[in-house]
Amino acid sequence: MLLNTERIAYEQVRGRVSSGELLQLVINDGQFAWLHRISELVVRIDVMLAADEPITLEDIQNLSADARMLITPSEEGNTFARKYYAALQGEPNVILAHAAVSEVLASK
Repeated sequence: MLLNTERIAYEQVRGRVSSGELLQLVINDGQFAWLHRISELVVRIDVMLAADEPITLEDIQNLSADARMLITPSEEGNTFARKYYAALQGEPNVILAHAAVSEVLASK
């Protein structure tokens, strides 16, 4: 959702991009840099799931706390929080996804 929202904003100014070009933009373009925090969280989850060691309750609690902090929108917070806030204001699908993720993170 967030990537699609940022892609639309980018294409409105600079024109359409292919999937390959989008990947390069996500990796290298400053406009997409704020999304790296989400990618880092996904990588942490993947590493945790692929590890030989069992996942502990503490691991899950720490990951959940980090995710909750990350998806806290703010008009005046860090870059991610501000851009996330703007995405929530402008895109109904982001609101629905946020609600679903928040519900999962709130469950015990």
